[in-house]
Amino acid sequence: MMLFVRETGAKRNMDVLSDIFDTIRLKGTFYFRTDFTPPWAITVPVYAQAARFHLVVQGRCHISLTSGRHVDAGPGDLVVIPGGREHMLADRSGRRPAPLEQIVRDAGFNGTGAFVVGHRDPAASTQLVCGHLTFRHGADHVLLRALPDLIVVRPADRARHPLLDEALRVVARCAMSNALGSAASIARLSEMIFIEIVRASVDQSSDLRQILAAMTDEHIGRALMRVHSAPSETLTVETLAESAGMSRSRFAERFAELIGQPPMAYVAEWRLQKALAHLVESDASIKEIAGRVGYRSAAAFTRAFTHRFGTQPTACRVQH
Repeated sequence: MMLFVRETGAKRNMDVLSDIFDTIRLKGTFYFRTDFTPPWAITVPVYAQAARFHLVVQGRCHISLTSGRHVDAGPGDLVVIPGGREHMLADRSGRRPAPLEQIVRDAGFNGTGAFVVGHRDPAASTQLVCGHLTFRHGADHVLLRALPDLIVVRPADRARHPLLDEALRVVARCAMSNALGSAASIARLSEMIFIEIVRASVDQSSDLRQILAAMTDEHIGRALMRVHSAPSETLTVETLAESAGMSRSRFAERFAELIGQPPMAYVAEWRLQKALAHLVESDASIKEIAGRVGYRSAAAFTRAFTHRFGTQPTACRVQH
């Protein structure tokens, strides 16, 4: 079925979000399914530039962060740790966890089939589908920084977001069937799931709610679209305010209120994120990349890039 929509804030929201996730290179890298019989407790180590999720298919799971935040999850619950933070999984609170590497080694898990801990008991085990997504090294955006350190999506939340709910059902079926191609399907679905989770978790972060509101705002949304659609264009607060149909002062105030940083700070940061993507994904020269992201000279671009990422563009390309 084809949907025809007007050029509205919702369409702009989709475009800007797509550009953000394409640029930061959101990628599902691996997953595993568990069959844990109590007692069990595991510490999952920190991993920068990553997000993890745990979907409970059967049983119960207690998930806690070193910050003290914790949640008890049951069948149908999805728990997401967006920042790759260290966390603990256990059958109940109060357990002393062992490092993930040790548990994997002791269980003889080789990455295929179920990750079994304890004496397998089909009636009493906790079955999870655990996914790992990565972002490009150095990738950043105010949207990522606005995500809460722990996101919980309950079955009632899933019912309000049918696309997310259906994707989670497919992931669970793929993981439990272990059919050919399941790993590839889950990796790709997990990317869509993460984007849908961002939409579904607005009630869990006021900062995130404001950023998404900016993308759908009749005025600020137009300015954001201009930034993302033409990073090479010469932009000023005045030209962005003109796109938004607002006065310069009111636009700057409203933009900072919703996004959390001044307009030109956002423009400068996004241009460098686009430059990072070009460096890694293309063979374009430093001069060409500088022009693509709005710098008039390679020297000015190199200074800004080095200040932001702590390394020169050429060295960054070699490292990647």
